[in-house]
Amino acid sequence: MSLNPADAALAGRLPAGVLRPLTPAYLEEPRRRWSGQAGLVAAPRNTDEVAAVVRACAEARVGIVPRGGGTGLVGGQVMPGGPAPLILSLERMTALRGLWPQENVLVAEAGMSLQAVRDAAAGAARLFPLSLASQGTAAIGGCLATNAGGVTALRYGTARALCLGIEAVLPDGRVIHDLKRLRKDNTGYDLRDLLIGAEGTLGIITAASLRLVVPPPDTGVAMLAVPGPAEALSLLSLAEGRMAGGVTAFELIAGQGLAFLAEVLPDIRRPLPDAAWSVLIEVGLPEGLPPGDALEGLLVDALERGLVLDGVIAQSGQQAADFWNLRENLPEANARIGAIASHDISLPLSEIAGFIRDAEAALTARAELRINCFGHLGDGNLHYNLFPAPGRSRDAYDDRRKALSDLIHEMVMARGGSFSAEHGVGRLKVAELERWADPARLAVMRTLKAALDPLGIMNPGAVLAPAPG
Repeated sequence: MSLNPADAALAGRLPAGVLRPLTPAYLEEPRRRWSGQAGLVAAPRNTDEVAAVVRACAEARVGIVPRGGGTGLVGGQVMPGGPAPLILSLERMTALRGLWPQENVLVAEAGMSLQAVRDAAAGAARLFPLSLASQGTAAIGGCLATNAGGVTALRYGTARALCLGIEAVLPDGRVIHDLKRLRKDNTGYDLRDLLIGAEGTLGIITAASLRLVVPPPDTGVAMLAVPGPAEALSLLSLAEGRMAGGVTAFELIAGQGLAFLAEVLPDIRRPLPDAAWSVLIEVGLPEGLPPGDALEGLLVDALERGLVLDGVIAQSGQQAADFWNLRENLPEANARIGAIASHDISLPLSEIAGFIRDAEAALTARAELRINCFGHLGDGNLHYNLFPAPGRSRDAYDDRRKALSDLIHEMVMARGGSFSAEHGVGRLKVAELERWADPARLAVMRTLKAALDPLGIMNPGAVLAPAPG
């Protein structure tokens, strides 16, 4: 390939065989908000090569955009402006370095897909519980870099809670070798937690020690129609009390989401097609406690309390899969309808019902639109998305899009919530972080960035805006 002099000089400093052709796939992100740019693409085969690439970029003062599976939704994997960076892809670092079933530990390289990690754990009769709709493509390094959440965070926590140790390359090319398999290690600052969620701005995660669990012997899944979000939250409390920690997932689904499925994905089965609000609940219980019986008892109790209007308990693995297929296709239906604006928010559980009520009133008073609110109710994470009124295009809302999003975030922050629950900051929400972060916290973040990455080469423009002056 033909390179300009600067890129040719950098290429000459890189390990042999790491360069890849620059194809459009490296410059895309799922929501197509931006098209990225790059001078070179490097795909190292091991951690030493990652370190060599980083050192070469530091010497040349060339920015680095780390890339895993490219599934992030806030633009952290693309750099649309500024000097063209080098894209550092972890696509060739997919090895399973070790598996210790008795310890419930697995060590994977950063480019290994989440699905491959889950499959490797399953092969040893274990479960890696992080579960995302994009898990066939999402890389474990990217999941850690963004502290991914997913549908099982209620029971097992986010990616951070499932990581015991990391290996990472710092901005000067030094390697942190910290792939410990320990649950307890109080030996100073936790650099693992510092790099998890940093979105590649402080270093590049190249491998991780991951916590596995023994899967429940059986699981049960049900879809339950509820009068509204307040009743759904009461149902969650009731379920957790009855299941003694066995609730794995608790997903809220609005009737608008079911209507979108009917419109654009009519083959998706909808067991409660007319429900204004419903929840999808999955439980996993110890041996001797049949999940189906537990869910049936919950349904009877909840019906008597007025928390549930109707319900269907999965009678087979296929029916349970169908229920989850409905939930996992909500984002696809949203994409086909075409959102005006999408929001990944979290709130204290006691604030959720009031927010949903007040936000709908405030938004519909300002614009004619449709709202699809769904998500991980069990951990307070909602995907709150706005859509054009029937017969209108998204373009008709261009002049109001930012104001509507600002209003949502203002209402969320006023209730003690967050404008980014599980997707991260990336480039999409840099201004929101500048506006809403505690000033002292933001200053510490800048201090850490300057200390670890004084040249500013690690994912430039992601998470933090350039420092004033």
